[in-house]
Amino acid sequence: MSTKPFRILGLQQVAIGGPDKQRLRSLWVDIFGLSVKSSFVSERENVDEDICAMGQGAHAVEVDLMQPLDPDKKPAVHATPLNHIGLWVDDLPRAVEWMAAHGVRFAPGGIRKGAAGHDICFIHPKASDDFPIGGEGVLIELVQAPPEVVATLGAS
Repeated sequence: MSTKPFRILGLQQVAIGGPDKQRLRSLWVDIFGLSVKSSFVSERENVDEDICAMGQGAHAVEVDLMQPLDPDKKPAVHATPLNHIGLWVDDLPRAVEWMAAHGVRFAPGGIRKGAAGHDICFIHPKASDDFPIGGEGVLIELVQAPPEVVATLGAS
């Protein structure tokens, strides 16, 4: 493969789905002590989520606790308890362009603003004939790292 025009800098998030967000909060917030940074509700994405924080600064990892707005609709954010992982990337547009040219299948929706305000896109959990590389059952979110994260994690 040719030299990559981007770098994956580290783990940005873990998203956990369940039928009842309060039950998830009992463990992650009440027991583990994570703080809730914000909440996000989207009809289009069928999600009601709390965005929690573990750690500080560039080394913080977001833990999203998600429940569906309607358990009978798609996407079913609760159907797979480990819904997705998110990875910081230093140059999201270049990464997407390069990966697609090398056979990576992306989920519909393209690059867009995510729940925490960063530009994001998703690698599809399944490959296809046209794009033979997928997440092998895992949905992977690529997240544009802000400059301070690039400076801190990109230097390692």
